[in-house]
Amino acid sequence: MHAVVYDRPRELRIAEVVDPLPGPGEVRLRVRQTGICGTDVHLHNGEFFPVYPLIPGHEIVGEVDLLGEGVEGLSPGQLIALDNMVTCGVCENCRRARPAFCVTLRALGVTDPGGFAEFVVAPAGKCHPVDDLDLDTAVLAEPVACAMHGLDILALGPGLDVLIVGAGPTGLILTQLLSGGGTGRLTVAAPTPAKLELARSFGADEIVRFGREDPELAVAELRRLAPGGFDVVIDATGALGVLEQGLEMLRVGGTLFVYGMADENARLPVSPYDIFRRELTIKGSFSQSYSFDRAVLALRSGRVRPDGLVTHRFGLGSYGEAVRTVRDDRSCVKAVVEV
Repeated sequence: MHAVVYDRPRELRIAEVVDPLPGPGEVRLRVRQTGICGTDVHLHNGEFFPVYPLIPGHEIVGEVDLLGEGVEGLSPGQLIALDNMVTCGVCENCRRARPAFCVTLRALGVTDPGGFAEFVVAPAGKCHPVDDLDLDTAVLAEPVACAMHGLDILALGPGLDVLIVGAGPTGLILTQLLSGGGTGRLTVAAPTPAKLELARSFGADEIVRFGREDPELAVAELRRLAPGGFDVVIDATGALGVLEQGLEMLRVGGTLFVYGMADENARLPVSPYDIFRRELTIKGSFSQSYSFDRAVLALRSGRVRPDGLVTHRFGLGSYGEAVRTVRDDRSCVKAVVEV
């Protein structure tokens, strides 16, 4: 089969590799579509604990192709959204309901072969049938699962004044989930007008253009909206400047939620005295756990809509261009590789 292969950071090739075969309890999927996200950009640069040689791709939708011994309940041709996290279930972290930190974690597209290939093999229990969804909806299952896990960690009470900074795929998915989840007011700030209009269509009460050229204007507008600060500021960008500003825009007792993925070596200057004096909270969210079923249900019910999210499409042979687009092109909301 053909696959995207990294042997080291920033050096990818489209290679002919051996077709994988499913073992007992496993399924081989013929990949139909795999989403690209910021994690894939970090993996391109050698971050996020990749294991080489690496076939990336973790937002995977495919059709059941071969069943391993003992697999029941799945049939060839079924469309599947794949949960890429494979955990042991018995280590200390798994037992404490932290499976994303499993000591033997396998993550398809990070430590194990992923979906930027013609075929991928995965445990049958990680396969979620989505025959009733179109590809552009089903491919959002993994990012929606991550957003839901984030909201599990955030544990928002009702009626809060919430600011999301960033209107990429995760920011827009969070907008949809939060707009129907009891927030008192939801504001979205981002640099791209078209993405802000999407946020408005998904339920944002206020939108603010947070341009890189003149961020002071955006900060002034946000302070006008919330003179005492926001209850919650969610960073969906991974940018240090946004995180620093987010701390300053919190009200007393507020929470900064680090959802966007910063560079591994990035460091955020934080005043312990300010955290102490204003009783602030900083939370983070990593990957997803116990949320994939709920994500599929939210897509199936229309609670999370795919409208306007997939904006760019590439083939396997154009994967390098796809990574550059996700990294550099502000018009890109969500890019997918079609196999």
